Amino acid sequence: MSVAPLALVLVGTLATSQQVAVQREHFTNADVLYDWVTNSRGEKLRTFISRPKNASGKVPVIFFVGWLSCDTMESPHPKPSDGFGILMVRLINQSGYATVRMDKPGVGESQGDCAKADFQSELSGWQAAFDSMSKYDFIDLDRVFVIGLSNGGGFSPLAARGHPVRGYISASSWGRTWYEHMLELERRRLNAEEKSPAEVNRDVKSFVEFYSLYLIDGMTPGEVIAKHPEWKDLWYDAPDGQYGRPAAFYQQLEALNLGEIWQNVSVPVLVIRGKADTIMSRADSEAIAQIVNKVHPGRARYLEIDSMAHDFMVHDKFYDGIVATILSWINEQLATKQALKGHLGHGRAVHLPFLQAARGMQRDC
Repeated sequence: MSVAPLALVLVGTLATSQQVAVQREHFTNADVLYDWVTNSRGEKLRTFISRPKNASGKVPVIFFVGWLSCDTMESPHPKPSDGFGILMVRLINQSGYATVRMDKPGVGESQGDCAKADFQSELSGWQAAFDSMSKYDFIDLDRVFVIGLSNGGGFSPLAARGHPVRGYISASSWGRTWYEHMLELERRRLNAEEKSPAEVNRDVKSFVEFYSLYLIDGMTPGEVIAKHPEWKDLWYDAPDGQYGRPAAFYQQLEALNLGEIWQNVSVPVLVIRGKADTIMSRADSEAIAQIVNKVHPGRARYLEIDSMAHDFMVHDKFYDGIVATILSWINEQLATKQALKGHLGHGRAVHLPFLQAARGMQRDC
């Protein structure tokens, strides 16, 4: 794809069949290919494939698995407060690797309705996007790294669906049941509302039953409230869903067994969380590393970054060190594989320490 001055291009939005203005991305060190994949519902989903400029031969690839909300992964000009967008742009420009992103159903140019799309239809899109990498001759399928962001970091191994992966990075993510995650999140939210300890405990007890009916028994929040009108003031979201997604989306998240998913991951894993993350707790994120290390001791690494929030911001500014940390870890995995080849050929032991970036800001747990 040639690099041209920024322009507004009219495209047909498949989701609505209306004409909208789309700002395309332009990177200093990469070109972007725009393509499509099809999910299990037959919806065409937009994919973004970046290729390093002046790359010769096959290059490693970073496959991004995105967050929960209905926001595009295309980032022509990420705002200073858009930590997820800044991270992707920096990795595209600085890594020298190919990258693959996808817009979920109903987002950007993708067909469908994000507010009605359940998790399984979204997952089938990530799997189709992963499968599609085989058609790009510049992508080295033996050097694939998966970066799961927020919600996507919990289930990211499902996107690969058995394809070889060199390593996983889960950032600001979760490794427990969605039920556990939500109960802890609700307690933090209630405490932030400055309720008395007695009120917090009372409401958490109600949420224990509420989320059991909602997430496990398959009722919508509205149906739960109809059955228990005394909880009417407890619920703060839509009657048929939560955070802009349908109830079925979260019920399907709850049905996942992340313990089984991650215990079957035998490749290196890096889990990153900010200490100031108020969405995914330490227990949420660290669970991934604990699961992997219980079955494959030493295979996973857990890092906490002081003062970093869920969106990789530190005191309202993007934390640059996370880019160096991620690239150092990926390069270590690539170098380890190469060194092992040399070890097998020359009969010498090789030790490659972790190339830790921004040493003063993060803690290895």
